[in-house]
This record gives sequence, C-alpha cells and structure tokens, in this order.
Amino acid sequence: MTVDWNTATAPNLAKFEAMAIAAWEKIPVEFRRMAGDLVIRVEDFATDDVLNSLGIEDPFDLTGLYQGVSVDRQSLADLPREPDMVFLYRRPILDEWADGEEELGHLIAHVLIHEIGHHFGFSDDDMEAVEAEATA
Repeated sequence: MTVDWNTATAPNLAKFEAMAIAAWEKIPVEFRRMAGDLVIRVEDFATDDVLNSLGIEDPFDLTGLYQGVSVDRQSLADLPREPDMVFLYRRPILDEWADGEEELGHLIAHVLIHEIGHHFGFSDDDMEAVEAEATA
C-alpha cells in the first residue's frame, strides 16, 4: 500500500489504542480465549528499564512486548499476579508504517498476534495463519 504523505497523519495514543482493540476483536475467538484476560497497553516507547533488560539500545527497535508468566511456568499454586499484558509501542510501529509497505491496522494486528503467539510457543506459520484470519 502506498501512503499519501501529504494527507497521512499519525494517530495519537488514544486512537492507536482503539485500533489495537479493533485488531484484537478481529483475532479468532480461539486465540483470544487462550490469551484470557489480556491487557493491551499502548505507549510511545518501551521504558529504559525494559530496553536495558532486553539489551536493546535503539527504542525504535522494539515494537511490542508480551509481559506475563509463560504458559509453561504457570501453576495453580501461584500467588495472585498482575494480568498478562501486551505492550504496543506506538512510535516504533509508526516508524515501520512510514516505510509504506503495510497498512497501519494490519501492522498493529501483526505485532499484537506476534507478541501473544510467542508467549504460547506458536511457530511463525501458526502466527501467520491467525494473522491471515484476523486481517481478512
């Protein structure tokens, strides 16, 4: 898709979050059910602490992050914990969108599915199948 940069505008955090929620609602129900009470958070960039813990120097290199206890480490004996969250980082995603190769809504869905999929150990092929259904 070619972006007309004369009229294109970057969505603010609220609009971006609305786009992320819309992408979430298009994801197949089986995939959403697996994710449970997932919280989706949109921030401009990852915090310095997150970037440092991942060994990432350029904040534009991280578009999203799943934060939670991986399914292979969850136990019924666990103490109550914060809900699992997906962070979508608006500015790095917008930077990727500026390349003009993908529609912004598809890109947001891609990052969202990618982060959740890795949490569940999905292969790239599995994630592509979920994404194809969500963006159809």
